Amino acid sequence: MSSKTLPYSIKDVQYDNAKFRRRSLFQVISNTFFIKRVKRECMACSTGKFLALLMICGLTYLMVTHASPIHSITNHVSSIVGSEEGDKSINGGIRFWRKPPRIPPRLSPDEVNSNNKSLTKPHMESEWTARQESVKKAFIHAWSGYKSYAMGYDELMPLSKRGIDGLGGLGATVVDALDTAMIMKLDDVVSEAGSWIEKHLPERISHKGQVNLFETTIRVVGGLLSAYHLSNSNPTNTGPKPSVYLENAKNLSDRLLKAFTSSPTAIPFSDVVLHDQTAHAAPDGLSSTSEATTLQLEFNYLSFLTGDPKYSSEAMKVLEHMKTLPKVEGLVPIYISPSSGEFSGSNIRLGSRGDSYYEYLIKVWLQQRQSNWTYLHDMYVEAMKGVKHLLVRKSKPNGLVFVGELPDGVDGSFSPKMDHLVCFLPGTLALGATNGITKAKAMEENLLTFEDLENLKLAEDLAKTCFEMYAVTSTGLAPEIAYFHSEGYSEDGLDGGNKTSEYIHDIIIKHADRHNLLRPETVESFFILYRITGDSKYREWGWSIFEAFEKYTKVDSGGYSSLDDVTVLPPRRRDKMETFFLGETLKYLYLLFSDDSVIPLTEYVFNTEAHPIPIFTKDKKK
Repeated sequence: MSSKTLPYSIKDVQYDNAKFRRRSLFQVISNTFFIKRVKRECMACSTGKFLALLMICGLTYLMVTHASPIHSITNHVSSIVGSEEGDKSINGGIRFWRKPPRIPPRLSPDEVNSNNKSLTKPHMESEWTARQESVKKAFIHAWSGYKSYAMGYDELMPLSKRGIDGLGGLGATVVDALDTAMIMKLDDVVSEAGSWIEKHLPERISHKGQVNLFETTIRVVGGLLSAYHLSNSNPTNTGPKPSVYLENAKNLSDRLLKAFTSSPTAIPFSDVVLHDQTAHAAPDGLSSTSEATTLQLEFNYLSFLTGDPKYSSEAMKVLEHMKTLPKVEGLVPIYISPSSGEFSGSNIRLGSRGDSYYEYLIKVWLQQRQSNWTYLHDMYVEAMKGVKHLLVRKSKPNGLVFVGELPDGVDGSFSPKMDHLVCFLPGTLALGATNGITKAKAMEENLLTFEDLENLKLAEDLAKTCFEMYAVTSTGLAPEIAYFHSEGYSEDGLDGGNKTSEYIHDIIIKHADRHNLLRPETVESFFILYRITGDSKYREWGWSIFEAFEKYTKVDSGGYSSLDDVTVLPPRRRDKMETFFLGETLKYLYLLFSDDSVIPLTEYVFNTEAHPIPIFTKDKKK
């Protein structure tokens, strides 16, 4: 670089740089005289000549490299006597060079990439908007099949084009899908679903028979409460008055409370008969631990809206009782007895019958942090330590991180079995680490502990494993259950069918576990992790899964079907579309491709059926 690019010149000798004002004529003449006198004396001897030559070479070098020893000395002086005094030359307060401008700090490679991405953001955002529209079209297609062949039934059988009541006959798909339609701004669907609820649901609540407490609470009560909130927030609401949703939720919950009040312990019975308002235990007398402990978000919000504490009081007794029970490093067996209030058996897992217990520990605490429910956060922290210590392993040969099971408790053998349901955990870990704010903001404000960062890393590792459970199959869709080749466990000939997958030898899929039910847990975690980390790979992974759903599960006449075997092409189809495909899977995919301001994680918690419920704050109004 040539000296002409330096940000100062010989003219600057005429300026006092500390004050940046023009120097007097006397100062200029005096300085010139002094320099010339020194020059004559130095040049009179050979030593002087040598020193002069040495000085010229040194100055030339400094000018070329933009370095200045005077600057360095000045900076040192500045640090001692203050910036104003230190900015003067040690030679009579006059500087020959101005301080060069400060060079901006260099960006790290990640920041450079981030900036480069921001240059193409408008293009990328338009692409994700288009993909979001594709998800919306899929929802419309699913709803059209249900509306045409199964309106009012719990679920659609898309292949035989008829409806079936498998959840008590309360029109579960209508209610489960309603808030998804509201979020997607599908006014026609909102109007159709809302009108059905207004005309038919009250009569069904009064006259239907046996329903499962857990399924009815998370799907129907949760769906109604979320619809109430979202319709209240929408001035152009196309459905019935919001009070319709709240009244139905209250009417249904009054009957469901019998499961709590009829039980001799804090653990509710599993089933309620709606028409005679009675409750009873399951045939074996036991309740699933997850089912008994996954009712609090909904009943807390109902008490908040109605001003009646009975709903929250009964539901929270369950978690208060759970606090007193013995655990294994925070982990609990998957069965509990309403009769004794004690755990039954020693099977520990985060799959079916265990999963949402851990999810609601952190979510109920997040819902109402100003309360005295800090014990929930403590229980969550202890449980996640137990998960990491007792259940987390790595597969062979490529080291996928997975969560296994202890079928016979901590003293029994470890099973490398992981349900697709366990893929809720990455999202829950991320939510627990940052409480819904972005990782960048949490780091900036120094809010993350070492344990939080460790949990966030585990969340990302598990999310990758969940994605590879999809990518390893021929269809690109995950099985219901996977096993992992690991220390002491291996089976040949049970891969996913995709021979190009890097993890073809890590993941084992048994014949009985190869079905896919259109489950949401993996895309749920992708949605939460994308919101928290901003890493676009979660969007890409979600899109890959959506494309596989479109390719292999879409039914031309309307709706989407479950699959019998994800490892073969073409896959055999099952004649069922679960309510959660509209209520959860498509909702989470839509939100994954949406702006962060849509249902922000700092303002809502999602119940285990993906119904957004507002977080309570001191100034929150009903």
